Amino acid sequence: MKNVVVLTGAGISAESGINTFRDSGGLWEGHDVMEVASPEGWRKNPELVLEFYNIRRKDALKAQPNEAHLALVELNKHFPVKIITQNVDDLHERAGSTDVLHLHGKLFESRSTANHRLIYPIDGWELKPGDRCTRGSQLRPNIVWFGEAVPLMDDAVKLTAKADVFIVIGTSLQVYPAASLVDYAGPDTEVIVIDPNMPAVKNHPLLTLVAEKASIATPRIVRELIEKYK
Repeated sequence: MKNVVVLTGAGISAESGINTFRDSGGLWEGHDVMEVASPEGWRKNPELVLEFYNIRRKDALKAQPNEAHLALVELNKHFPVKIITQNVDDLHERAGSTDVLHLHGKLFESRSTANHRLIYPIDGWELKPGDRCTRGSQLRPNIVWFGEAVPLMDDAVKLTAKADVFIVIGTSLQVYPAASLVDYAGPDTEVIVIDPNMPAVKNHPLLTLVAEKASIATPRIVRELIEKYK
């Protein structure tokens, strides 16, 4: 049975109405990225950072999984599917996917500023100044900010190296280290890249490029894979 690993990026969530980091005048709402997504920004103005992610949670709660999310759930009925996502929303889980590795953290979790191992679910959309962990320290979003290590990267590399089929959906492949994952796909791995703005991908002997939106191309690719390997 084929082992399928999927790397998803902002493009798949954008089709559900969640703006991407790279949208001009969009998600950042006039804020410089370092003001709202860096340790320095947190130290300078934690209230601004908390409010920024509160707005993101509100938007995420309104969004619904699209046809691309649902197609991956269908694929998982036929093959083992592991999803590595750069997205912090929970749309994959809400669609029904159960094996999801969040490289950049989770929007609906908080963590202690004193101990990164103390992680708590966020019920609803709001995380406020004064919300504290069990040890009394302020809670921050459980997000990997710019300048911070990506603790699950090694796990993602191991998953990619074992893939028989590696599908890349909705990512520019410009954000590192996540963008380097495609380099760990073996020479016998079938690599499929789906994105309307086709990212630059190193040549691979079994590479297929699909310059379409995720919600259009993913269901078709899923049907083709099921038919091919059933």
